[in-house]
Amino acid sequence: MLNEKVENALNEQINAELWSAYLYLSMSMNFQAKGLSGIANWFYIQFREEQDHARIFMNYINRRGGRVRLAPIAGVDTEWDRPIDAFAATLAHEQKVTAMINNLYALAASENDYATCDQLKWFVSEQVEEEETAQGYIDKLTLVGDNGMGIYMLDQELGARVYNTPAPLATAE
Repeated sequence: MLNEKVENALNEQINAELWSAYLYLSMSMNFQAKGLSGIANWFYIQFREEQDHARIFMNYINRRGGRVRLAPIAGVDTEWDRPIDAFAATLAHEQKVTAMINNLYALAASENDYATCDQLKWFVSEQVEEEETAQGYIDKLTLVGDNGMGIYMLDQELGARVYNTPAPLATAE
């Protein structure tokens, strides 16, 4: 059974993950409207992944006898002029999520909730990957600058991204 502090913090994280999904959906629609369907695809897959992250937390709370409490999702930005602006916002956001996951882990450890610590290890690794990926696209976009052919090629690369079910959901369902 989850203690109240950990359960409340996990519910806050669910809201943060759903907000993240909403943010990435907004980015996807922004670039779809601008004719950059590959970049839109990349952000749409991010949207799906963030929904999955929320589901992982919800499943965990339910398995531990807790109660999932969904809260309203705050609004998100809806306009990014250039792909690099969206990826910079992505990196900043993922760094914030990393801090939230680290704080959750510290809370679980301080409450001697080692099962939750174990559950959070996957998210700790996931956040390293999220930050590295965003930084990598920032680096590529910095090299490309305003070169239309470079943007086109990166759009093609990002359009090839496919959705993969996160491991904690693949084994749980």
